[in-house]
Amino acid sequence: MLKTNEYFDGNVKSIALENTEGTATVGVMAPGEYEFGTSTVEYMTVVSGELTVLLPGETEWKSYKPFDTFVVAKDTKFKLIVKEDTAYKCIYK
Repeated sequence: MLKTNEYFDGNVKSIALENTEGTATVGVMAPGEYEFGTSTVEYMTVVSGELTVLLPGETEWKSYKPFDTFVVAKDTKFKLIVKEDTAYKCIYK
């Protein structure tokens, strides 16, 4: 069954599903600055737009564009800057 999620006063929205491959979400983010925590390893892929990301333990921000993927470790926090409406896909492992 599909599950909808909404964060940051509706500025981040996603739809989650579970299948034989595990849990995945597809979502959109409005412009802004966000910080997320993880409970699993997350594989984030930009679908449209751009995400500027500060990963745990890093000191430099890095930009990701369509089809770029970054991995966030379990039980950490990461920061995002979104300059334009952006769509993403996230796989949880």
